[in-house]
Parts: sequence; structure tokens; C-alpha cells
Amino acid sequence: MRALVCEKIGIFETENMAQTLRLREWPTPEPEAGQVRIAVHGAGVNFPDTLMIEGRYHVRAEPPFIPGSEVAGMINAVGPDVQGWQVGDRVCAMTVQGAFAEQVVVDAANLVALPNAIDFATGGALLMTYGTAIHALRQRARLMPGERMLVLGAGGGVGLAAAALGAAMGARVVAAASSAEKRALAGQQGAQTLIDNSQEAIRGSGPYDVIFDPVGGDASEIAFRAIAPEGRHLVIGFASGTIPAIALNLPLLKSAAIMGVFWGAFTKRSPELHRANMADVFAMLATRAMPPPPLQVFALSEGPEILRRLAARGIAGKVALTV
Repeated sequence: MRALVCEKIGIFETENMAQTLRLREWPTPEPEAGQVRIAVHGAGVNFPDTLMIEGRYHVRAEPPFIPGSEVAGMINAVGPDVQGWQVGDRVCAMTVQGAFAEQVVVDAANLVALPNAIDFATGGALLMTYGTAIHALRQRARLMPGERMLVLGAGGGVGLAAAALGAAMGARVVAAASSAEKRALAGQQGAQTLIDNSQEAIRGSGPYDVIFDPVGGDASEIAFRAIAPEGRHLVIGFASGTIPAIALNLPLLKSAAIMGVFWGAFTKRSPELHRANMADVFAMLATRAMPPPPLQVFALSEGPEILRRLAARGIAGKVALTV
């Protein structure tokens, strides 16, 4: 089979990606007990994929390996001891690696059914972003209609998912993003107020009942100082590269909560609740209760350039590779 292979660990800003990432033949994997093999039709591209290629992800892969952590397609082989899934089923799944290929083996426990109403490219680009966002807003923040929610990094994939889901759940969404293009995308996803990343804009648009924060760095404390009494600050990640240190007197004074959102652990701890979350996401998209994601689709052969642009923050919204 063909696959996009990371031949060596390389830094996107300095390395020749033609030497680091190469489309070539790779042995077709066979499912073992509890696994299925998926014929890949779409694979989501995520920022952690770039970190793994650069050797900076918390899960380290040794070259050569196939990157890609998000996939959609059809099951074409079922290993022993698999129940509830069969050849021909439309599915999507998270994989630590291996998605940027024509076929990938996945633990059956990680599968989520993909309805016919959702195309493969979209299905291959929803789990990480929309899965994280709906878990954060539903199970962690318990977002209520009418609440005011700030989305930091609103031009990225998970930020746009949070804006769309927050608006669909009845919140008043304030989207903060670094460029006019990214703010416009957030507006198309349902954000009612669009602001830049400046301290004045963030603090001036508060107070916020919920803060959705995949950015970290200085923006986290700026936003938290504008939180409403009994507000909830959702810690999603640290795309800025800096983990903030918020003084604990701030949540004390506001009676506010800082809440971690570890979506990957949630999917393992509560797989059926994760599947129910995604079924609701698919239903909202199918019924137009939520706008379709702003998805850019490219061929697998374009993967190295797309990953380079993503690492440089040069892509707004979400990207998928078709196989």
C-alpha cells in the first residue's frame, strides 16, 4: 500500500521535508485480536501530527513511521474477538499514528460509527476537534443556554468547533483570533462577537461564564481576569508553546474554576459517552443545527506541504487528506 512515511525526525522550519516525509510503498497491516483494518478514505491533519514528526509530542515514535492520528473509511478486515463491527461498516477512529496511508489497523474499541450523511473527508476530520469541544462544553463546563463563552484561538480547528457547538447549544460566543480571515471563519460558525487577541479586546468583551482555552501563554491569565463569578476556564492545550501559571488567588476571588479537559483519557474511560457525543455532533451537522466545518481537503501526496503550513500556523480551520 502507499503511505506517507516519516523517514527521520525533522524540524519543519529548518529541515528539508522531502527527506523527512516521503510517499512510498509500505507493508499492508493485518488486524490482530480485537482490531479491524480500515480502507482509508479521509484522514484529518492535526497540530499534534507535526509535533510527532518533530519529536516533540508526548508519545514518541521512532522512524520510519506513518504519521496521522485521525481517520475515516470502511472496514475491510476484522480480526479475532471483534464484536459489533463487520466488513463494509463506515467508521471513523483515532489512531496514535498510521492514518496517512491507504489502510490502517485500529483497535475496535476506538471505532465510532460514521452515518451515511457525513462524507469521509468530514468524518476523518471531526473526532479530535469536535470530540474535544463537545466533551469540554457538555461534560466539563456544563454550558447552559444564554451563557457568555470566550473561545481563544478561534481560528484553529478545535476553536472553530467550540464556536460552532457553543452557538448550537445556545451560548453567546465571543471568538478571539489573530487575523481577520480567522475571525471571519469563526463568525461563519456562529460566533456573535469577533475580537482580536489584544488584552484590551479580551478584557473589554467580558465577563465570561466559560472560557475555552487551547492557547495558554499570556492569553490565559488575561482571559481569566475577565471571568464571571462562578465561571469555568477550560484548559484544552497550549498552542502558544507556554504553559501559564495563574495565581490561585484569582479563582478564589471570583469563585471560579480552572478545569482540565483531557479528551483522550475521557474516550478510554467513557467510550460509550464519547460515541454518544459524536452521534450528537453528526446529527447536528446532518440536520443543519450546526454549520458544516470549514474544511480544506487535499490529496495524500500534498501532505508534506500541508503539514509544514500547519506547523507554521499558516492554515485556518481544519484540513483533511483524501486517500
